Amino acid sequence: MSQTAGTADKARRDWRATLRQIAQSSPLTVVLAIVVALVVSAILIAAADSEVQRTAGNLLSQPGDFFAAVGSKVGRAYSALFQGAVVNFSGGNAAGFFKPLTNTVSYSVPLIFAGLGLGIGFRAGLFNIGGQGQIIFGAILCGYAGFAWHLPAGLHLIVCVVLAFLGGAAWGFIPGILRAKTGANEVIVTIMLNSIAAYFLGWILTQTAFKKEGSNNPVSPVVDASARFPALGGTRANLGFILALLAALGVWWIMERSTLGFSIRAVGANPDAARTAGLSVATATVWTMVLAGGLAGLAATSQLLSTSSQQLNAGIAGSYGVDAITVALLGRSKSGGIVAAGLLFGGLKAGGYLMQATTNTPIDVILVLQSVIVLLIAAPPLVRSIFRLPDDDRAKKKAIKKALRATRTEVAA
Repeated sequence: MSQTAGTADKARRDWRATLRQIAQSSPLTVVLAIVVALVVSAILIAAADSEVQRTAGNLLSQPGDFFAAVGSKVGRAYSALFQGAVVNFSGGNAAGFFKPLTNTVSYSVPLIFAGLGLGIGFRAGLFNIGGQGQIIFGAILCGYAGFAWHLPAGLHLIVCVVLAFLGGAAWGFIPGILRAKTGANEVIVTIMLNSIAAYFLGWILTQTAFKKEGSNNPVSPVVDASARFPALGGTRANLGFILALLAALGVWWIMERSTLGFSIRAVGANPDAARTAGLSVATATVWTMVLAGGLAGLAATSQLLSTSSQQLNAGIAGSYGVDAITVALLGRSKSGGIVAAGLLFGGLKAGGYLMQATTNTPIDVILVLQSVIVLLIAAPPLVRSIFRLPDDDRAKKKAIKKALRATRTEVAA
């Protein structure tokens, strides 16, 4: 029994060490990881093109044709990706010119919300995999208030947003209290709760209170117009993006300026030392999971209260709970980084559709791009070895040893 407990403790320490390594990786490592991912994706784009394959047969006799075909295919693909995510140079007017950017902003909102929640967990040393279930329960409460309660505009929106937070927070509280009181592994518990939430959503959509009248499909009624986010300047982007930025600012303040944030960071760095210093590890754990769940629950608002779905269905959470893990890792669990990572992945999604439509590039290339980024972010030594960068930890240790030797020399003199 003691051997099993020792193994579990070692696994937790390894998780914490890995999360700290990712969170402390330099911005240069993140940029280089993206560069490597773009190169790998470019190779796949070229390899899947029929013209590149044809010219590859004459590579030795006509290498110019091969490299011209590769450059043309990759250039057109990445150009389409940029125009689908940032600006469309053939838009015709200002609205058409910036439409891709507003699409990127729209796609980024749920990723930012859920990424902020998971980022808090990572900084506490907790690997929260339960974003999917937390989004679902936020969606259930938010959606019900949206179509069942007929409130004045403004108030209705506020109520829906608050309930989305509370729904996710309640589902995050379960693994938090189990981890704090029983030592249950949060990875296993949150994965199980994801399945429970998905099946519960499927069941509740068959109930009279949630079923759309006259429809045989498992969908809810559409939320009232009074509960929806106002659009920003008549574009697809809406007030939800402003709310996501405010949430990022709030998370930064909590983590960097509040007592609770200090406790969370201390527990994430070394729970034993935090306990010795008088901090309650259990309290910090519970609050971490509650905040993480609440922020993940807010991700549901971008689906229900905008132009996307506006009604509950079995796929309301999409893959945002999983994608948010990538966003939190890429953003190094920091608010600013998570916002930037959310916009990047939102742009990849928005631009990926245009890239597929105009260049016949498989949309799966975007998934490969994201996966390679995560792989490299999770292994900073790999990035350093590829680009032959110095080891920051070794450099710091050498500097400390050098300073100690200098101090000893001065004392001896």
